[in-house]
Amino acid sequence: MMYEIRDLRLSFPDMAHKPLLGAAPRIEVLKGLSFDVPKGAILGIVGGSGSGKSTLGRAMLRLIEPDSGSIRFDGTDITHLLEDQLRHLRQRFQMIFQDPMSSLNPRRRVGGIIAGPLRLHGLDNLTARVDKALDMVGLPRTFAQRYPHELSGGQRQRVGIARAIALRPDFILADEIVSGLDVSSQAQVLNLLGELVRELGLTLAFISHDLSVIRRLCNRVLVLHHGLIVEEAETGALFDAPQADYTRDLLAAIPLPDPYQDWR
Repeated sequence: MMYEIRDLRLSFPDMAHKPLLGAAPRIEVLKGLSFDVPKGAILGIVGGSGSGKSTLGRAMLRLIEPDSGSIRFDGTDITHLLEDQLRHLRQRFQMIFQDPMSSLNPRRRVGGIIAGPLRLHGLDNLTARVDKALDMVGLPRTFAQRYPHELSGGQRQRVGIARAIALRPDFILADEIVSGLDVSSQAQVLNLLGELVRELGLTLAFISHDLSVIRRLCNRVLVLHHGLIVEEAETGALFDAPQADYTRDLLAAIPLPDPYQDWR
């Protein structure tokens, strides 16, 4: 297994209700989640706003530390590893962020952005690796000299993908990466991700609130609601016979060109 998650719990302080003296009460965001991510899988993590999708993704990458439970990455327990212990593992799992404009340094050229993680992990032949990453995401190598503001939204998102795959990771988490793109750019990015998963042998977790996007890309789906897993199933089975009322509500919200057509 690439990931084995057991009884994962995570809470944040509720500063809106903090008393004048004393600690703030805590809001439980993840409420005892348990699931596996097989190697080579494309797992869709779906749910409404506030369901805990992004928090779960960041916990899986240990960008935030859970309160309890366990996270095993390829057999290694990373639940409470210190940052210096995590450093050598971070080359193996990477993240593509939702908003490329805020996740790409506007003061650095594209080549420097992609080379940053390579340099951090002590890799050499940076120019060749950057060129290869740009080739793989379908961008001209001349884009290495451009700044993020000179690119379109779809091109910036491809730069984010290039930065993630430059290290040749085993696992990538993509957090709502097509939500800000037009329909044609969404299709191109989804096709690109599918090709990269096949070519590089990646395991992918794709976070989205849009089940129509999940259906196109993923082979397994995890449905979250208020920090709980309400359903987990193969994509085809989930769309053909959803078991949870909340899943049926999400499917019913998919916009369709024919109002008399269902999601099937």
